[in-house]
Amino acid sequence: MKLASLKPNAERGRDGKLVVVSNDLAWYADAQHICPTLQVALDDWERVAPQLELLATDLEHQTIPRERFHEHDAASPLPRAYQWADGSAYVNHVALVRQARGAEMPETFWHDPLMYQGGSDGFLGPRDPIPLADEDWGCDLEAEVVVVTGDVAQGASRDEALAAVRLVGLTNDVSLRNLIPGELAKGFGFFQSKPASAFSPVFVTPQALGDWWKDGKLHRRLCVDLNGQPFGRAEAGEDMTFDFGTLVAHAAKTRKLGAGTIVGSGTVSNRDHDGGPGKPIAQGGVGYSCLAEVRTVETIADGKATTPFLKKGDTVRIWAEDDRHHPIFGVIEQTVE
Repeated sequence: MKLASLKPNAERGRDGKLVVVSNDLAWYADAQHICPTLQVALDDWERVAPQLELLATDLEHQTIPRERFHEHDAASPLPRAYQWADGSAYVNHVALVRQARGAEMPETFWHDPLMYQGGSDGFLGPRDPIPLADEDWGCDLEAEVVVVTGDVAQGASRDEALAAVRLVGLTNDVSLRNLIPGELAKGFGFFQSKPASAFSPVFVTPQALGDWWKDGKLHRRLCVDLNGQPFGRAEAGEDMTFDFGTLVAHAAKTRKLGAGTIVGSGTVSNRDHDGGPGKPIAQGGVGYSCLAEVRTVETIADGKATTPFLKKGDTVRIWAEDDRHHPIFGVIEQTVE
């Protein structure tokens, strides 16, 4: 089952309108007679989800009214959320960034996930522009996998946390890299350096992903294009130190999580086949899921970074494909403005 939210307007309210989307992302069926928004569905998932599944089946069989689904009309499936917590499951990415700046990699990073709590009161739609007031802030894309949970009890085990995963999707977790060092130096974490993120047009139930969702990981290639050129083709299921069960359990260690909590994987990152840093696609590698990583590799190899951060007019495209090369979650496509 694939779920989306049409953009808010005066009639729909600020949380949009929940719709069920066909597997090929071509059509949608209105779900208003079942529940008005995705958050309402998540709050009452055990009762509502079976009804939405039946609606999805009827949509596939073309036995109910349907309308064309246009991704430009979609908000992020949760236009706002009670909580957005982003982890760093691909420790390879963390290790490279720390190596580039000469910082030691604590051993605990391989056993205890990094995580920050981001702003969740408003997300960008999948085709909304990235608003950038100052190019000197160092705007970066970050292609990631995310999950949305139901209620998670405080102290939940890894298996209990994984069972609470309701939906899977993608995000472009925008970062302002040049603001990060100053904020971290204060010893109080990110804030201004982490503006609004965008999410894929649809979120998908784990059951609908089949074997692509296994052991708390999405086993698909995460594709990233920058200005129309291939930039990243990393395998999301590889080099993932912490699966989503572990990440969600980490978030719930000292507090319960409410239904509708979004948890991110952090930047998807693969090492090269020889165990070294990943290589650009043009050099036979799988590329990168953020600019910071390619800049890090350049710094390690050449002593300085040459790839620039995003500038006005740059376009970012993020998606994951099925076996027929069709987007599973739709496409995040954003231009910096």
